[in-house]
Amino acid sequence: MKQITISALIALIALLALAGCTQTNQPGNGNNVGSNNGAAEFIIEYSASGFTPNNVAIKQGDTVKWVNKSTVDTWPASAKHPTHEVYPGSGITKCGTAEESGIFDACKGIPPNGSYSFKFNEKGTWFYHDHLDSKKFGQITVE
Repeated sequence: MKQITISALIALIALLALAGCTQTNQPGNGNNVGSNNGAAEFIIEYSASGFTPNNVAIKQGDTVKWVNKSTVDTWPASAKHPTHEVYPGSGITKCGTAEESGIFDACKGIPPNGSYSFKFNEKGTWFYHDHLDSKKFGQITVE
């Protein structure tokens, strides 16, 4: 009987984790903050459980801002760990260079209550991760 209860609890936790991975934020809804030039800013919060929402749909030219609500540093960066080269022009080797401001890579740990912003000018589906905990990841779809 105890084995069934533990199995049911594990299944429930797995189901809740999967449900959290399917959240989306459509343009004009959720954590969308407008701006004067027609572009919008979308907020993604990082916590001990990962990125929320972890799947965001935006328009070309919109900005995504990652806000660290956890007690540890986070380092948002383009997939693929550890090179960060999937978003065009990005790559961890460009951190600390003149090109750093144009890449999808925070290039360092963002402390608790800190933030990192990136303007998406390339259309496509872009996966990202926390370089400090690569099991935590998300996706930005730029239309």
